[in-house]
Amino acid sequence: MKRWGIGLILGIGVLINYFDRVNLSVAQKPITDAYHLTPGEMGIVLSAFGWSYALFQIPVGVVLDRIGVKWLVRIGTLLWTLATFMTAVVSGMGLIILSRVILGLAEAPAFPAASKATGYWFPVRERGLATSLFDGAAKFSNVIGTPLVAWAVTVWGWKGGFWPTGVLSLLFFIAYWVVYRDPREAHLSAEEQQLLAEGGAQAEEAAAGSIWQNLGFLLRQRKVWGLTLGFSAYGYSFYLFLTWLPGYLEKQMHMSILKSGWYTAGPWLVATITDLLIGGWLVDRLIRNGHDPTRVRKTVLVIGMILGLAVIPAAFTTNANVAVVWIAIALGGLAFSAPVGWSIPSLIAPKGTVGTVGSIMNFLNNVMSIVAPIVTGYVVQFTGSFETAFVVAGVVLLLGILFYVVMLGKIEQIPSPFEKQRA
Repeated sequence: MKRWGIGLILGIGVLINYFDRVNLSVAQKPITDAYHLTPGEMGIVLSAFGWSYALFQIPVGVVLDRIGVKWLVRIGTLLWTLATFMTAVVSGMGLIILSRVILGLAEAPAFPAASKATGYWFPVRERGLATSLFDGAAKFSNVIGTPLVAWAVTVWGWKGGFWPTGVLSLLFFIAYWVVYRDPREAHLSAEEQQLLAEGGAQAEEAAAGSIWQNLGFLLRQRKVWGLTLGFSAYGYSFYLFLTWLPGYLEKQMHMSILKSGWYTAGPWLVATITDLLIGGWLVDRLIRNGHDPTRVRKTVLVIGMILGLAVIPAAFTTNANVAVVWIAIALGGLAFSAPVGWSIPSLIAPKGTVGTVGSIMNFLNNVMSIVAPIVTGYVVQFTGSFETAFVVAGVVLLLGILFYVVMLGKIEQIPSPFEKQRA
């Protein structure tokens, strides 16, 4: 059962690095007041994390496929800990933005590494639940992290929100160093070794062909682009809520920082539950009971994206409780589609290229972490409300559904043209 311990440590890592992402969102009102920022300028600040996070996705994936999960995550965790503490001590908007850029660079390996480690450690029939452990953690971080940071900001000022998350990051760095090992180092029982071998867990081996050959080949695959474009449409709404939901509740619903923190937690709790139960447990159960794996996964992807369209009616109410219900429906649907999306790189990637496929997908997904905060900020600045910004998110989701349905095709491993050359 060592694999579930590994799944837990991967989930804790994502949980904590999302604490580091939401603290700026929660603190945006005092930061806006302190530096006299417009909503558009605040959108740029909120997007700074995404500049480096998105830029380094593909390089990180290539490095991940060469040096492996363990060392890349160790280095990244130490660096993101230092960047979090840096945000708490620097002054001046330029240094705040720089600290967020460093944080984005440091956390760039988090999801591709978790996806690759899941491919190592879990047979295909457990891949949905295993993936939902770390993907659900991204949602659950808002359930406990947003109220925690809101309380810290209320008591200690906006910089106070970064000290608790920095301490937690340091503790995780120590825990990961002690706990995580790749399967070949982990002294597995014969039973677990057999389970991984027979269940389709990916082998720990380098890809046939050079780095650039594999990258070029993958970028020509329709299946890779269907996954990438569909998942990036999910990412637009996800990052809109991640960066602007507290601000929406404060600006449009006139809530205090502390109250917006608690209201923000509700939809993210729904997202955590649907992520684990539907995107994880239910998907695995349906496939294990003999249902066609491609049909199950694509159906869950599309239904989740359709429910995400509830972001549109959320824009057209002045009642905070009604708005939060619509947002909970949207986030709940998007959440259970996400672990299915994250399980697909380890199912379609040629041998040794899971990290690269995951990073191609996550690169464009995280371009949305730049685009969504900035577009939302300027739309709010020019229109005075969030209505148009939420409608834009709905249109992007419709495009994502189209990419999943038309381009992704059957979810099966892409044969590598370089395997025969190596043989």
